[in-house]
Amino acid sequence: MSDKHGPAVGTAYFPERDVVPDSPGTGPLSRAMAGRLRHLPRRRRPAMIALAVAMAATGVVVSAAIYQRADHQLPVVMVTQAVPAGAVISAGDLGSTSVSLGSGIAVIPASQLHEAIGLVAAVDLEPATLLSPADLTSSRPPAPGVELVPAPVRPADLPATSLAAGDHVLVVATPGIQGQPGSAGAVPSLAGPVAAAIEAVSSVPDSEGFDVVDLLVSDSDAVAVASQVSTGQFALVVTRRG
Repeated sequence: MSDKHGPAVGTAYFPERDVVPDSPGTGPLSRAMAGRLRHLPRRRRPAMIALAVAMAATGVVVSAAIYQRADHQLPVVMVTQAVPAGAVISAGDLGSTSVSLGSGIAVIPASQLHEAIGLVAAVDLEPATLLSPADLTSSRPPAPGVELVPAPVRPADLPATSLAAGDHVLVVATPGIQGQPGSAGAVPSLAGPVAAAIEAVSSVPDSEGFDVVDLLVSDSDAVAVASQVSTGQFALVVTRRG
């Protein structure tokens, strides 16, 4: 028997309407499937994982930088070679290092290292010590109104703790040893003790076994001090260190 509507052309598909869980008309099977879909694990993309790792690594670096600042780690100028007082500082005498500093410590930032080159050491500079502004001066002694007098001193006549640049002393005339040339009836060149400051002390005795001590004295006393030390009949009395 023939169909009056003609042959079927294809298969008709009627999709089910979207079902909202727990809505009126939702059956038990639909609610169960919706619950399982809700608890399915989410897919993690590799790109997102890589981004998270990169952000974590960046956070570690930033945290380290913040910790370094919080710990007061600062690059400063350090002495790398021994420099005697009065000597001109060269580039090879200085370097830089990072240290943790407390308040009240005078240092020179590493960014200003080049500004210290060519200045004069105001005191003896020792290796592996931090350089401070007080260690530097722009001029070599003697200053106006002051004269420098070298005084040869026997090592046995120096203090057990030695002398250093910046120490203050009195130059005192002594009678000398009995039988020493010029000791009998010699009139001291100094009428009394003369104040002086130690400019430098030689670290190696000369050929006669004397250490040379550079004394800074006023120009009015320089001639008398030089005359007295030439006899060897004098002593240095320490009045103040540094």
